[in-house]
Amino acid sequence: MPNHIVSSYDTELENLRRSISEMGGIAEKMMTDSGNALVRRDVPLAQAVIGADKRLDALQHEIEERAILLIAKRQPLAIDLRETVSAIRVSNDLERIGDLSKNVAKRVVAIAEQIQPQKIVVAVQHMGDLVQEQLKDVLDAYASQDVKSALDVWERDDSIDALYNSLFRELLTYMMEDPRNISFCTHLLFCAKNIERIGDHTTNIAETIHYLVTGTNELAERDRPKNDASNYATVSLPVSA
Repeated sequence: MPNHIVSSYDTELENLRRSISEMGGIAEKMMTDSGNALVRRDVPLAQAVIGADKRLDALQHEIEERAILLIAKRQPLAIDLRETVSAIRVSNDLERIGDLSKNVAKRVVAIAEQIQPQKIVVAVQHMGDLVQEQLKDVLDAYASQDVKSALDVWERDDSIDALYNSLFRELLTYMMEDPRNISFCTHLLFCAKNIERIGDHTTNIAETIHYLVTGTNELAERDRPKNDASNYATVSLPVSA
């Protein structure tokens, strides 16, 4: 990043970067903890995830306000303007990732006492691990402004969608085989969808990195690799007598 004549300007930009880094750390931990809570049926850990969302929301509001003030006060051009706009974009995606992790944690609390097919829970955890890796990689790419790594995250979205589709079909099969599975599997289906949406937000961040470094929205304008057919599925579930 260029050094500016007014040192306070550099300080303001650096503070934005640090706040984004803090948000990224919180979002990563929330996602990891929500996944662990699901597998372990750990209600206190799930409740901790729910509580952590307040700090993430507060940081997102602070970043947005500081970025808008910086634009109004400094009237930045070129790379400085892109970095400021990118901070707003990334903070919004990280805030949504926190919300989605919180949603998973709420489902954990709801199903803690229900019988859980562990095979399916582990499959959801595997999907979560892959998305967690995407989140880590895209945050590293943002910190280093690495377009190549960002593109790699962007291209991996297809594999997450494929895994979600597989889980979707398997969960529906459990529900059709035994109506007693419907409640638990419905909650788990929402968990899987929340995790898949977190993957979408990592893809958003990858597109923001491309914009930050290149100054174009070319990546955002390309068709994303999508393999999520669950929205089009038509399934008849059994009705209990």
